[in-house]
Amino acid sequence: MSAPAAEHSRLRALAEAKDAELADASALAILRWAASEFGDRLCVTSSMADAVLAHLASQARPGIDVLFLDTGYHFAETLGTKDAVAATLPVSVRTIQPRQTVAEQDAGYGPRLHDRDPDRCCALRKVEPLAEALAPYHAWASGLRRDEAVTRAGIRVVEWDDRRGLVKINPIAAWTDAEVAAYIAKHGVLVNPLVYDGYPSIGCAPCTRRVAVGADARAGRWAGLGKTECGLHG
Repeated sequence: MSAPAAEHSRLRALAEAKDAELADASALAILRWAASEFGDRLCVTSSMADAVLAHLASQARPGIDVLFLDTGYHFAETLGTKDAVAATLPVSVRTIQPRQTVAEQDAGYGPRLHDRDPDRCCALRKVEPLAEALAPYHAWASGLRRDEAVTRAGIRVVEWDDRRGLVKINPIAAWTDAEVAAYIAKHGVLVNPLVYDGYPSIGCAPCTRRVAVGADARAGRWAGLGKTECGLHG
């Protein structure tokens, strides 16, 4: 189970203190602190656009749990990247699935809910499954970066996830696209092939499009719907 109510105030204070302390620390130093502090109560999440976070986390804590949300709508390339990460890195990839299959959701809500009510679809296939999957942990790490979108410009390296009662760690929050590319090149990190085919931000296939060179990285997500986030991060 996630931390009981009595622990929340301590964990929240810890998150606030460590954010100030680790604000300028390296991504690996941040993850090593988290691994030392939380042990097997720490996990990381990955959309499998690349394996940068999983690669970093495997150095901080070999065998760490990497949570992947299999919505039932992923590109084949994304599933292939997930399988490759599981086969080549010293991590434990946990595939998280919604309570309903796509067919069961279609039967209950009608086909193509993602077109008619994308927020509800994301809630059913991403937000709720992640909340259940995070229940055994006290902290989780994400690959969010400040330069990905204006909605992410204010993220901190260590935060309090009040909705879930967990410490949230964003070790590469300050990284730029160039720094990500340099890390990938230096370490030979796996990258989803769609990234090189015009998809800088990759989600579910029905809600992800190619973007023009130089356009906002998330412009291809829910294009034309006035939606920029799936709800996992706030």
